[in-house]
Amino acid sequence: MNRLKKQYLEQVKPALKEKFKYSNVNQVPKIEKVVISSVTRDAVTSAKVVEAIQSELTAISGQKPVISRAKKSIASFKLREGQPLGAYVTLRNDRMYDFLERLITFALPRVRDFKGHSSKSFDGRGGYSMGIKEQIIFPEINYDKIDKIRGMGINIITTAKTSDEARDLLKGIGFPFKK
Repeated sequence: MNRLKKQYLEQVKPALKEKFKYSNVNQVPKIEKVVISSVTRDAVTSAKVVEAIQSELTAISGQKPVISRAKKSIASFKLREGQPLGAYVTLRNDRMYDFLERLITFALPRVRDFKGHSSKSFDGRGGYSMGIKEQIIFPEINYDKIDKIRGMGINIITTAKTSDEARDLLKGIGFPFKK
C-alpha cells in the first residue's frame, strides 16, 4: 500500500472525523482524482509540440494522456475547431496517490525559492488548483531531451463540501501550504 494512502487511512481520516464531528466514516472527505494538464499556444503552429507534451505527461503520470482540442475557431488566434492544443491526464486510486507522493516529496522541494503553495486556491467546493512553471522539477523528465520549458496545471478534486475540509485533508497528507 502506498505511504500516502496508508497515512490517510490511519491518521488523517480519524482526525477529520473527530474535528468535523461526522456521524458516519463515509462522510469524511477523501481525494477523488488528480487532473494534470498542459496546454500551449505553440501547438497552433507545430504538431510536434503536442507530441512532446504527451510524452512528458506520460512520463510524469505513468498513464497515456488525452489530447485537448479547440472547441471553436478563433480567426485572430489562427485557431481552428478541433485543432490539438495540449493534453491532460486524469489519475485515480493508486496512480493518484503515487503521483501525489512524488509531487510532495520530490518535485515541489526542487522548485527554486519554494515557500509553499497558496492556501487560497480552493474553489469553495473541495477542489484545489495549482500551477507549475517548469516540468523539469519532476525527476522522470530528462533535462537533455526537452525542447522547451512548459508549465502545467494540477487540479486535486476531493469529496469535501467546503474549502476548510479540503485544506485540512491536504494538510493532513503533508501538502506544503504557505504559513
